[in-house]
Amino acid sequence: MTLSSFVATSRRLVVKIGSALLVNEETGTLHQEWLDALCDDVARAHARGQEVVIVTSGAIGIGRGPLGMRGRKLRLEEKQAAAATGQMRLTHAYQNSLDRHKITVGQVLITLDDTENRRRYLNARNTLDTLLTLRAIPVINENDSVATAEIRFGDNDRLAARVAQMISADTLVLLSDIDGLYTADPRLNKDAVLVPEVREITPQIEGMAGVTTTGVGSGGMVTKIMAAKICMAAGCRMAIAPGKPMNPMTVLENGGRCTWFVPGSEPRTARKRWIAGNVQTRGTIIVDDGAVAALKSGKSLLPAGIAEIAGEFERGDAIEVRTKDGQIVGKGLSAYAANDMRMIKGHKSEDIEKILGYRGRSEVIHRDDLVVGF
Repeated sequence: MTLSSFVATSRRLVVKIGSALLVNEETGTLHQEWLDALCDDVARAHARGQEVVIVTSGAIGIGRGPLGMRGRKLRLEEKQAAAATGQMRLTHAYQNSLDRHKITVGQVLITLDDTENRRRYLNARNTLDTLLTLRAIPVINENDSVATAEIRFGDNDRLAARVAQMISADTLVLLSDIDGLYTADPRLNKDAVLVPEVREITPQIEGMAGVTTTGVGSGGMVTKIMAAKICMAAGCRMAIAPGKPMNPMTVLENGGRCTWFVPGSEPRTARKRWIAGNVQTRGTIIVDDGAVAALKSGKSLLPAGIAEIAGEFERGDAIEVRTKDGQIVGKGLSAYAANDMRMIKGHKSEDIEKILGYRGRSEVIHRDDLVVGF
């Protein structure tokens, strides 16, 4: 498989778009023709069955003008106000462009705290999974209108990486004003050479990172390397690619210049390794023999197979799964809190809503969140 084929073969693809690509710095207006060409690329991927997520910057840049705040540095509260105004215009622009292809857009606003808090992380992940299942395209931005300096990502490179990690994406593409990682800043050093492929982020690779000189964006090569670290740990490939050409995803797919960061494992493998080794368990559930057989065959755990529950845990916490004689079967992330699980244990999935008063997941632990025989 060639590096350029990663784009077309990815099941889940995240595309991050920087402010400098979307917004005219002087006028604060959208580069509409460029956006339409990008959405044509996205629609092409969507039509061949891929699930695509867009992580976009630009809300503050677009919102400055209508509020009369162009041409000066903004205070935090002014940035929040500009984001509140610009976000509406930005999402509307994406929906209008993708409407040409009869594709629905779903707006999702995320802060750093949403990715660190387990419950909100799961809520965001479930929302994105549902939108993708329904063949909508999530358009994600940092929630600048309510974020503060302490909880802001500060750049959408790392936000995109966290989203890719969250949904177990195969590939993240950072569309930038530069065509990849160079041995030095090519704007300052004419001898700088493009690095086409990175398999491991070493101190030498980190030392190649520079800082942005654009006036609109807030990222830089440093944040892109940080994003690459997140992606590679999650088994997700990442490309730093030039975004200025029209139809930039098509250019990349056809072998355009870029830097690929290639991990040593796939997203599902990396996620299960993380569950097995990095998440502390908060409780234990005992399952019957039928459930044990189902889990070992790769199926999810249903409430009907639960015999007993020990410990107190919340939705999203890791729990051990054991047999009636105490042998460990596996470890997974619970879709229910302990109290709710005690109420539905032994019952069929279709009875959950009647028992709890709300319709949760059919699975107590989904197979994607479960490691068996670790």
